[in-house]
Parts: sequence; C-alpha cells; structure tokens
Amino acid sequence: MSGPFADRVEMQNRLFAELSALFAREVPMYDRSLLVNRACNRTVCELAGKLHVGFAISEAQLDRTSGERHGAIRIGRPDEYRWIGRFFGCFAMEPHNFYDMTAVGSKSQPIIATAFRSVVRPEHRVFTSLLMTDYFDPQTRERIESLLATRQVFSERAKELIERCERQDGLAREDFEALIGEATGRIFRWTGRARDHALYEHLCRTGFKIAADIACFESHHLNHLTPNTFCLDLYVASMKRCLGELDEPEFRSRATLVMARLCKTADRDWLRLHFKHLSHAEIDSYQSGVVATADIGRWVDALVGTFRGEPFQLARLKHAGFKDSTEGPSEDTPILLRQDAYKALTEPVQFRQSDGSIVDTVHTARFGEIEERGYATTPKGRTLYDDCLIQAEAMRERDPSLPARDFAAYEAAYATPFAPFPKTLPALLAQALVFGRYAVTPKGVAARGTLKSADITELLHAGMLQVEGLRYEDFLPVSAAGIFASNLNQYGTQSTAAVKPTYSQTQLEAILGKPIVDATVVYRGMDAASLLAALQMLGVLEMVPAECRQAWEEAVAACRSQTGDASDC
Repeated sequence: MSGPFADRVEMQNRLFAELSALFAREVPMYDRSLLVNRACNRTVCELAGKLHVGFAISEAQLDRTSGERHGAIRIGRPDEYRWIGRFFGCFAMEPHNFYDMTAVGSKSQPIIATAFRSVVRPEHRVFTSLLMTDYFDPQTRERIESLLATRQVFSERAKELIERCERQDGLAREDFEALIGEATGRIFRWTGRARDHALYEHLCRTGFKIAADIACFESHHLNHLTPNTFCLDLYVASMKRCLGELDEPEFRSRATLVMARLCKTADRDWLRLHFKHLSHAEIDSYQSGVVATADIGRWVDALVGTFRGEPFQLARLKHAGFKDSTEGPSEDTPILLRQDAYKALTEPVQFRQSDGSIVDTVHTARFGEIEERGYATTPKGRTLYDDCLIQAEAMRERDPSLPARDFAAYEAAYATPFAPFPKTLPALLAQALVFGRYAVTPKGVAARGTLKSADITELLHAGMLQVEGLRYEDFLPVSAAGIFASNLNQYGTQSTAAVKPTYSQTQLEAILGKPIVDATVVYRGMDAASLLAALQMLGVLEMVPAECRQAWEEAVAACRSQTGDASDC
C-alpha cells in the first residue's frame, strides 16, 4: 500500500463520472440526452432564481447536482452477484430493500433485486437484478446455467483489489483508480459480443427478453444510467421535441404549461428537496419574487432556439422514440419518484457460436431512463400510494391510447386517483404521510426554557422548529417493471417451472453474504432521531407522552441496528 486510504464517497463519485463517460461513448443518445437535461435544469434554475431572489447556482454546482446517477445492471449467477455486492461495498454502497420482480402481476419478470447506494444522502444508486434460473423449466434452466458457468466477468485483478479493500478497510487512491478501470474496462463495458444465438432466440421468442440479455452476454453491461432532473415533465417534453415527436407549437404549449405549474409548486421546500447543497439559512435568506408570463415566454423561446442546434437533433440518431406515459405518482403529487425513458435502442450484436461460426444480428435492451425524486412516504403514505396507483393503472389500461391522443386529458385522468394526497410538504407531514428531518431554529434556541408545548405543528408554525422532507432514495417495483415492459415491448412473463418458485429477502441476503438495509426503517429512524434531538434542545422533550418518546427511541435503535454509525439515526 502506498499513501493513505482514499475517501470512499469521493471515489464513488469518481466511479460514476467514469461510468457516465463510458455510457456516453457507448450510447450517443445518452450523451445527447445529458445535454437536453442540462438545458432543462439550467432553465429551471433561472425560474427558481426569479421566484426566490438570491438563489443562484454556479456551473460547478449545476454539474454536481445534475451529475447524480441511477444505473441498472442485470446479473446471471449468484457468485457474480456476491462479487458485485462486494465491489459496491468498496465504494460505500450498501444493499437497500428487496425487490421481488417475479410478483408484480402482469409486469412480472424472472428476477429479484436490491439497490446499492450510500446510507446517508446518496448521490448514486444501482438497481441490481439477479436472474432466477429456477423460474424456468428444467431444460431451459440447464441451458442458461451451462452458458453462464463459462463466463468470467470479474478478473483476478479486480477480485484481488476488492479483497484488499475488505482486508484493509480501504484502498489507496491508485488502487481505487485501478478498480474503477476494471469497472469501465471490463465489468460494466458493453462489448456487443454474445454467445449461443439459439438460446437467445428461444428466450426472446418465449417472452424472456430480460433473461436473454443476462444469459447470453459477456459482461454486466449498463442497461441505463439515469441523470437527475429538476423537472421531469420539462425534460420529457424537450426530449420528445428533440426526437421529433412534438412539433414546435406543441412543445411551446407543453413547456409553457409545465413552467407555469412549476411557479406554483417550486416553494422553499421544493428548493430544499432538489438542491441538497442549500442550507435552511440560505433558503430563508431569499426574498420572494414573481415570475411573469413574459419570463416563461423568454425561457421557452430560449429552449426552442437551443434545440435547433446540431447537438440536439436527436431525430437523426437511430432511436425507438419516447415512452407514452410516466411511471409513478401524478405530476402534482411530490412523493416517491417519477420515472420515464426513451425506449431501448436496437444495437448490432455478434454471436460467436460453439463451433466458431459468427451470427451477426441486433439486440434491444439498453434504454434512457430519467427520474425526479420526491418525499419518502411513511407506511401509511405508501399504503395510500399503492391504493391510488391501482386506480390510476386501471384508468390507463382502460384507454391505453389516451396519452398519445390527448395528453392533457390523460394527465387529468391520471391525477384524479391521487387526489387524496396533499400537494405540499406541511400537509403531507401533518397527515403523517411522509418522513421529515427536524431542527431547531435560532428563534427556538432563544426561546428555550419558555416554551409550554411540545406539539410539533405548533412549534413549526411558531418558527421554533424547521423541517425538511426526507427525499425518497429507493425504487418502486411496479414502476421499474413498467419501464422494463415498455422498453422491451414485453408486458410480463409467467414461470415455466412445474411450480412457480417464491423468493425472499433472506434468500438474497444469503447470496450477498450480508444483510439488506430496510430503507423505511432508516427513514423512520432519521425522523425520530431528529425529533428527539430537537425537542431536547428546546427543553420540551419531557412534555411528550412517554409512549411517544419510547416509539421514537425504538425507531432510532432499529435504524442503528441496521446501519451502525453510518446514518443520521
């Protein structure tokens, strides 16, 4: 070892910067979509600066905030999955939540998954699926497993670096750079090479395109790498314009509507949610401003002009268009996350057969997802969301052509089931639908010893406490399945095993060799820890009923049991 250990989170940021550069080289559409997203994010920042006088963002801050990435990879063998978990562990990314994608109804796929991310304020995450070969009939299972057994994704050098990191509890910078080189040069690199064309054709023909993507290729290639957007609807309209799916008048109308909505929703809580580098004090220092209709017109004009430039002529690239509708809650409901995507691209692939012959063909799997994150819901909020989503999905299934035929009518119809959700953070918190992080204000510090109530709502209204909504950092199985289905043109699979297997978190933990973090336990623990600390600082904690204090303390203990010191619990 030479030199001190490098900071793992700093190296995580370096890893994802390199993965983004890799994916941009592999997929020109992704590279161009980043330009579209940056133009949209810059426009949103200009709007926010008008609404909140004093707000400004530097180019470096814009790069950092826009640079957040969510990736997705698919793994074939349990031992490969354990190596992936150990690899991400080197970069301070732990498995969060268990996702059984075999049990999402009509959108089911033969995979289970977890997502690797940092525990506290993650900037990057990777949804990591494992192909469950016992989902298939014995003959197909044997063909898949035999093919997978002959590949080696992790080199001996990569394994040695991972083992060294675990043994030393860290790596020197040059060793991290070497491990990142393994990631971009081999582990996640698309080669365009595959094996066993007959198996590939069989899996695609029988409706298992995801299995074909996993079993027949040489690496854990990135299926997508998602940028962070400040306004998903503006990005979607812009991408559709650049892809030629919206003409200029349609784009102007859609962009104007989106920005007018944003003027109503981009309050101080929205700023805190979308710009993690801002402190409460900075946000409180901003003066309220006004966005005029003419301002919106100028921004739309600027985007129209920008998108006439050569880098934004996405229609000239080979593409399959953009999804018709967004996955997740309605646009006016700021919870969990909303996702959309340009559809999977058809790319040339060369199959090398066992007899040495070559089959030149094409493969469709890698797509361009985008996401915007909202507030993390409590179990009560998640139950309400799931109920609302069932109704919204039923509406969509009754008239699947509505988004393309009359998008405004579709948005209104999709939003109707989500009407039970409040649309602001204070109202969501008041109904215990989302988690928050509470802190004492300077006014509260000054008032310590004089307060007569520990009521959270009263203390917030009196300015003794401040709160930010905890951002949702995880995934929605139904939404992910919807993205998979629309991009692969494959809406669900059925097990071909004699008896459909069932899968559990315990099973995936055994494969990983480590526990999977329950993100809801962490959100609840952060919420509770902040309340205990804030009320203690205000001198009113003893006014809280004993059973309530005990529940908070138990929530903090449960959080710490999963995360140790690596959280805000």
